[in-house]
Formats: sequence, C-alpha cells, structure tokens
Amino acid sequence: MAIVYLIPSLLHEEGIQAIPPYVLDAVTQCRVFFVENERTTRRYLKQLKKDIIIDDHEWFVIGNDVSEFKRHLKQGKTIGIISEAGCPGVADPGQLLIAAAHQMNAEVRPLVGPNSILLALMASGMNGQQFRFVGYLPIEKMERDKAVKELEAESKKKNSTQLFIETPYRNNQLLESLLRNCNASTNLCVAANLTGKNEWIKTKTVEEWKKDTPDLHKQLVIFLIYSGSL
Repeated sequence: MAIVYLIPSLLHEEGIQAIPPYVLDAVTQCRVFFVENERTTRRYLKQLKKDIIIDDHEWFVIGNDVSEFKRHLKQGKTIGIISEAGCPGVADPGQLLIAAAHQMNAEVRPLVGPNSILLALMASGMNGQQFRFVGYLPIEKMERDKAVKELEAESKKKNSTQLFIETPYRNNQLLESLLRNCNASTNLCVAANLTGKNEWIKTKTVEEWKKDTPDLHKQLVIFLIYSGSL
C-alpha cells in the first residue's frame, strides 16, 4: 500500500528547531516528493540532514493535475507532500493530492509541525473555541476596509476569532486599515516572525495599538481580531 506523509516545513528560515525529530524519519522513507517550491524544499531537507542525497528522490511541483501523483500511488511508493511554509493542506497547497490519496485508499500520515494559524491563536488570548481563518483580504483599499468591518461584525455576532494574513510588503497598509475601521475596544493580535529568533506576539486593543503602531514592513505576520466576549 502506498503511504503519503504530510511533512511540515519551516515558517521562518531560522525556525528549524520547531521541526520535530521524527519528521526526518519520515523524510528518509520517502522516494518521491510533491512540493510547492522545489528549490526552497531542497534547502530545507539539507537543513534536516546535511548528507541527504537530494537527487536520489523524484521531484514534482504541486499543481492541479494529480495524474502523476496517482501514478506513483498505484506503484505503492512512499510519497512526501511539502508546502512552502507550515503544514500541507492547511492554508497551503496539497489538499487535491491528499483527496486523491484517500480516493485510492493510500495511507495518509499527517506529521506534527509548526502552523502559523494555531501558534498565533494559541498565543493571542482570544477565543480558541470558535475561530475562522480567512486567508488574504482584498488588495484594493475600499474593498479591504469593507472586509475588515465585516470580519469585526462577524467576530462580535458569533463570538469568534478572525485570523488573516497579508504579503509582507503590504502589512502596514492592512494594519492601518484595521486601526482606522475597527472599534477602539476590539482586540487585535499581531504575531510576527513565528518560530524565528525575532518572533514577537502582542495582543492589544485597537485604541492601544494606535498609541504605539509598529512597522511591519517585510515581516512575516498573521493578524487576529476579536470583538466578542470570553
């Protein structure tokens, strides 16, 4: 029977300590890798094991065509799926391959590793019983402002934590939108550079953030807002 390992990867280039040792055991068993980015994944595997012979493995980039993946499943191979950051299939590509593995009765083995959504939620002090990850907000200013207001309203109505991200060079614009559109009492958590040496996580009210607004340009950040009551 084919085995598919869902292999966690680094959230931050300095975050190798967040990868459990047993991940290496799974990597050494894989003969085929389906990855989001081959170049960075090769570098990551070298961090896990310096003497790994990268070219002994077959490499494929994750896409919408799962035919090559299915072919290897039919051959009973042990396959590793690795996304660019965090865990495959969780706010990262891989779900189509995982669904195909289930359809073909392969054994799917998810491995523990860093996930920015869970790490930020754990550290935020916000509602961990009800939460929603919404990915990226709109780029256009008016649409983004509207989305922020809707997320805050949903947080209050459903007593839920809302999580979202932005590309590093637009972090400051998103933060400005949050501070401009959210109520003063709404809680905002900024979790930056998770698992890196300069990691920092702060939860404050919008009013408090306005008095001490950080520069988030080019940092790896996940944002959380909560306007409900614990």
